[in-house]
Amino acid sequence: MKYLILENIRSAYNVGAIFRTADGAGVSKLFLVGYTPAPVDRFGRVQPEIQKTSLGASHEILWEHQPTVEGVLERLKEEGVQVVAVEQASDAIPLKEFSVPEKVAYIFGNEIDGVSESARQRADMIVEIPMLGTKESLNVSVAAGIVLYHELVA
Repeated sequence: MKYLILENIRSAYNVGAIFRTADGAGVSKLFLVGYTPAPVDRFGRVQPEIQKTSLGASHEILWEHQPTVEGVLERLKEEGVQVVAVEQASDAIPLKEFSVPEKVAYIFGNEIDGVSESARQRADMIVEIPMLGTKESLNVSVAAGIVLYHELVA
């Protein structure tokens, strides 16, 4: 069982791209947290940017919107899911050394600020994608693709 938690992602295009990749990688459900845009807003309107970039995958994968990450993490942990924050940190495990648990939830954070401190503290582990160039980060949708396909090609 594989889940994604998108915490305070700003771009609907990033969310749509992640839905599309998640579908291809066999993700069971996405949790859209905070101000992360949802495929359908609270008024029942379809979010066109998500629809466009997901190519319909937002209709195929279960999703739910929650106001805060803490409740989602508590619920998943009670179900025996290992929570993995994808973030650069001094105590992070390099992705190539990470063994994917049977039940996993990956947290991806805001495009600028990353995964919140609250979510990092509640995560079972932190995994990072090594960066070799001068830039310190990847686009969140690209990072999600790398992490999700790590287990499929490893």
